Parts: sequence; C-alpha cells; structure tokens
Amino acid sequence: MKVVIIDGQGGRLGQKLAEAIKASPVECGLYAVGTNTIATSAMLKGGADFAATGENAVIVACRDADVIVGPIGITVADALLGEITPEMAKAVGQSRAVKLFLPVSHCNNQVVGVQNLSLSDMVEAAVEKLKDCVKC
Repeated sequence: MKVVIIDGQGGRLGQKLAEAIKASPVECGLYAVGTNTIATSAMLKGGADFAATGENAVIVACRDADVIVGPIGITVADALLGEITPEMAKAVGQSRAVKLFLPVSHCNNQVVGVQNLSLSDMVEAAVEKLKDCVKC
C-alpha cells in the first residue's frame, strides 16, 4: 500500500503523521511530499520511507497513491499561504486514492461541523482511519 503524506510550511503536521503511521501496525510504503524543502525534511525526520518536493512531486505521487493524508488545504488552490498551486489541488482531487484530510482550520478555509481537536488528536484519528483503509 502506498500512503502519501502531503504537507507544506514547516511540515509539523506531516512529521507527526509520519511518526504516528510508522509507530502503528499499518504496513505501507510511506511517501512524504512537501510543498517546500523544510516540510519534506520534517517528514523525513518523522520516518517517511521516500520523499520529494514541489508541484510535480505532488502530481506524480497522487497518480498511484492508495491513500493520501494531509491538511484539508491541499485540496484548495492557493492554500497554505499560497504553497498549494491549482495543479496540486487538482492532482489531489482527481486521485483515485482514499483521502484522509485533517480539518486544520486557519486562514480563509474553515470546516464547519467538526470538533476543534488538537494536532495530536487529529493525527491519532487519521491513523485510526488509515487502519480501517487497510482492512478494506
């Protein structure tokens, strides 16, 4: 199973996801795709097996991903302070992968009807959903 984590800015969320997935019983190839080198580096420190950076890396990784995990902003052009290009958002949206989005609500993108959870709680919930995906 190919699990792709996409994150940007400082990569803290992606790093926490990588750490939690690696500590879980989920057997997968864990691909970290950062919108910048800092985010990619953070996810590698979190234990990702493979890593790449930038728009083309997001597009290529989404083509054959089984699961994509990241902040909900990866679906919105110009999100993450402009780091998500329209082509990145399109690649995520058009991917046939199961998508696990964490409702990180800041800037102009708000998710209505979800609890305001801590980063740790969101990561834990994402790993539980990933475990369910493995059972599919």
